[in-house]
Amino acid sequence: MRSRPPLRSAAAGITIAVLAVLVLAADQFAKNAAIAALPSERVVPILGDFLQFYLVRNPGAAFSLGEGVTWVFTIALAVVACVIVYLGARRVRSRLWAVALGLLLGGVLGNLTDRLVREPGFPVGHVVDFISTPWMMPAIYNVADMFIVTMMISVAVLVLFGLKLDGTRETKASRAAADAAEGEVEAPVDPGAR
Repeated sequence: MRSRPPLRSAAAGITIAVLAVLVLAADQFAKNAAIAALPSERVVPILGDFLQFYLVRNPGAAFSLGEGVTWVFTIALAVVACVIVYLGARRVRSRLWAVALGLLLGGVLGNLTDRLVREPGFPVGHVVDFISTPWMMPAIYNVADMFIVTMMISVAVLVLFGLKLDGTRETKASRAAADAAEGEVEAPVDPGAR
């Protein structure tokens, strides 16, 4: 089975950008629809206890942690977005990495948009959360959160399986060869040995 050739820099960047825009649009559409249709802080059963809607505005992070330092989350989201854009423009050649980073960037931008434009205002806006799955976890989340969590898991899997950003795969043999090469370079030279 032949492997696909690595992506060109422009193709990786375009893949990341398109996926990020699609996730951002889906997230903001869902949040605006939730604000327009759902009562605030009241359970709306969709599939019993399996899926419920519960509209809240979250000033903090997961589980409403850090409510008093919302601006820190804004900075953190902006830094993550910049790192993903930098990696996408400079180093990503793997299709899997481009997809994972594009979807992750879209999720990050979805919550960053809330921090920048929603009440009470820039840069401390509250993130709109409305999805509740009480059987799975007590948190209330949104579309952006789903992409952030699943893509962080995907990134961990890509790293675990040794897939590098450039599309090459790190194997035990290649790691051993790299370690051996480093050992040869770093080995001290004994001037008395001839």
